[in-house]
Amino acid sequence: MKRPAKKVATDRNFVVALSRGLEVLRAFRPNDGLLGNQEISARTNLPKPTVSRLTYTLTKLGYLTQVPRFEKYQLAPAAMSLGYAALANLGVQHLSESFREDVMRATGGAVAVGARDRLSMIYFGQSRSGLALGVQLDVGSKVPIATTAMGRAYLWALPDDERAQLMRELREHYGHRWPRIRDGIERAGELVAKRGFAISAGEWQDDVHAAGVALKLNDGTGPYAFNCGAPAFRFTEDRLLKDIGPRLVTMVRNIEAALGGTATPQKTISDTVRKPKGGKSARTIEGMR
Repeated sequence: MKRPAKKVATDRNFVVALSRGLEVLRAFRPNDGLLGNQEISARTNLPKPTVSRLTYTLTKLGYLTQVPRFEKYQLAPAAMSLGYAALANLGVQHLSESFREDVMRATGGAVAVGARDRLSMIYFGQSRSGLALGVQLDVGSKVPIATTAMGRAYLWALPDDERAQLMRELREHYGHRWPRIRDGIERAGELVAKRGFAISAGEWQDDVHAAGVALKLNDGTGPYAFNCGAPAFRFTEDRLLKDIGPRLVTMVRNIEAALGGTATPQKTISDTVRKPKGGKSARTIEGMR
């Protein structure tokens, strides 16, 4: 979702040309391969002449590589290095790997960690077995905040004002579909307050069920969120509530403790079924109706 035009117009520190260049880079998705100026224009809503100048500049700077035969572009190593540099700074990705692998083996599900990217969550770490999701997701994949367990867990970990702002953006994005989606988010908030995790049972993909738990750190980064998902026939809603969700809470609390976060280590699943401090009802959000 683009930055609102009104805010850009009144923000003297906002560099429009830079934001447009970054929009061009963001237009490239995993497994895209080559994109032409017309395709980039369609994805960014930028005029084609503007896109042509931006792709020329980004090519000169080494962030794009032009393939003259097809009159298209692909991301160059300089652009990819930015992503790898960001991943290198995410200690949670590396430290959580062994925890994720343990839960993956114990449940047969795919376990991922992600961070917010506008109205989506982007995976930056994943552990997946051959028995896991039929939907192919990997590092760099994006899932919607509003309808996934990972996204809902993240949303309910935000401070009240940030959550209210995100809810307003989601309401604008989903339009007439918003009331139903909002109800699912509210139910997730009540579950987070009661049990510490959110679930999504066929609300993102009909045949995918998952649980999600947020991770909070004391260093000002995040929040991040983890999920554990599998085909619906393997992760029934009952299993999400009684096994997968509590197990994921235990995992994340232990990761937080290992990272010097806010939690103390958890040893059993039963220890995780508790109401967070000051657990507020999901109905207390302002601005989402």
